[in-house]
Amino acid sequence: MQMDFLTTSEAADYLRLGERKLYELVAANAVPCSKVTGKWLFPRHELDRWVLSGLMRPQGMILAEPPLIVGGSQDDLLEWALRQSGSGLASLTEGTEKGVHRLMRGEVAAAAIHFHGEASDEDTNIAAIRAMPRLHDAVLVGFVRREQGLLVAPGNPKHLHSLTDVPSSGAKMAIRQPGAGARMLLDILLARAGISLSDLNLLEPPCLTGPDLAAAIGSGRADCGVATRSAARAAGLEFVPLVWENFDLLMRQRTYFQPSLQALIAFLARGGVSGHADELTGYDTAPAGKIRFYT
Repeated sequence: MQMDFLTTSEAADYLRLGERKLYELVAANAVPCSKVTGKWLFPRHELDRWVLSGLMRPQGMILAEPPLIVGGSQDDLLEWALRQSGSGLASLTEGTEKGVHRLMRGEVAAAAIHFHGEASDEDTNIAAIRAMPRLHDAVLVGFVRREQGLLVAPGNPKHLHSLTDVPSSGAKMAIRQPGAGARMLLDILLARAGISLSDLNLLEPPCLTGPDLAAAIGSGRADCGVATRSAARAAGLEFVPLVWENFDLLMRQRTYFQPSLQALIAFLARGGVSGHADELTGYDTAPAGKIRFYT
């Protein structure tokens, strides 16, 4: 993301303020800015969000603040971070698409997302946001990159080393519900391999979260399924790596400045998840807390 930085005089003109007033706001730590070699710089996009965060509407247009909930995809590291950061945010894990739909309706403050598409060289989370015409004030904050793969029972008794081994082995496969990021990934990988769902021996009904899928394999109700490396480790299962994916937090610009979200983002930005991510395995925390995209 290209940054556009304004000097003090440029920022004052941009905000329609006098420089003296702008300096007062800087002294009160009330406006987004950064001091570099003795000079104040103001990121234009942060000034835009700062102004929008105080937007007032006529009585009939007032939008209630969304509840302090992160919807979307389930992730053990994210749930740990919500608690550890002191954000006060709860989680509602129903899959990527349902999380986005709740965000659109103002039912959650943010959605944890991991979209998958046909183009392997594009950032699918950003591409998905660009395609959402109603989400004109989006902020995408990086959480982690994480590893997805095929979960199998200890010892890999069906000798599964890729998705192409699943149909011929007769293995029972647990899958996620439509709209879940892991289901999008499975559909894409199956299509690339020339395999249809009808070729598979599927466990019914679909599993609602990655840990649910891992539990189905651990209990012997299924032989395999696609989920994260951390889900495999937590359930004592073996893991066949398939892809790395972006796992991000999507929110609206006005929500980005809420204290609860700022507490979580600050925790991520100062490396709060790195140690626990190493313990869970299958994570790259380099994107944590960074703004990856905004509209």
